[in-house]
Amino acid sequence: MSQQRTGHEAGITGRVGAVTPSAVPDFPDLPEATVARLPEYLRALHHLAETGHDTVSSEGLASAAGVNSAKLRKDLSHLGSYGTRGVGYDIEPLVGQIEYILGLNMRRAVALVGVGNLGHALAGYAGFASRGFRIAALFDADLTRVGELINGIAVRHIADIPEVVKTEGISIAVLATPAGAAQAVADQLVAAGVTSILNFAPVVLSVPEQVDVRKVDLAVELQILSFHEHRKSARNGADPKSSAARNGADPKSPVARTARVARVIAEAAGAVNGSSVAARGEVAA
Repeated sequence: MSQQRTGHEAGITGRVGAVTPSAVPDFPDLPEATVARLPEYLRALHHLAETGHDTVSSEGLASAAGVNSAKLRKDLSHLGSYGTRGVGYDIEPLVGQIEYILGLNMRRAVALVGVGNLGHALAGYAGFASRGFRIAALFDADLTRVGELINGIAVRHIADIPEVVKTEGISIAVLATPAGAAQAVADQLVAAGVTSILNFAPVVLSVPEQVDVRKVDLAVELQILSFHEHRKSARNGADPKSSAARNGADPKSPVARTARVARVIAEAAGAVNGSSVAARGEVAA
């Protein structure tokens, strides 16, 4: 039976141990919320290291990561890291520990399917390499795109997915196709051996139980921001409708800024935002 899975729903069992070439440590049983915060801690730790810090207090790291210190200490205790009283956490070993838990020491190969406007931008994002990933393959159904070089990688036709996934040892794929093509492409990826999918298409995927799916819907995130703007207006005693109208007329207002961002994303994403017309280069249904 297939299902939509968002993130790492299965628990990880065991306890973390020392990372050595001859020993593979067990994994800690991490709450999903903790897993979601680990990348933020890692980002903050990398920044601290780059600015010359060797240690950091729980308060300093929590502030840099945007969480409270009690939550951070609890999260890191799941990893067996408790810090040193009066000193804090040693940055270098903590970075290594978090990278190990997230599997970033493996420099995972990633396939990206759909190189339209959004996919092209994702393929050119330099941040993947610095965070433990490499874009190993690009795919599209548009024959005019096949052979195009993006960041030194030639776009392959989606018919080549099984061969390339096997050759490159790919287990993670990014799906940047229109909604109408997403399920068929996901089926191809799963059949080829992909077990984790980052889905930018505005559709719920049906996948086998062992396949993890993370869904990124930019329009939903904007709608959530719109809710917060609406709530702030209501709490301030303003009429939501008249406030929204005034804010929309003011180009500097939060609502107007959100609307502008929505338009930009819609233009950049092309067919990925649910349009019935596929943007050039994206996989057509």
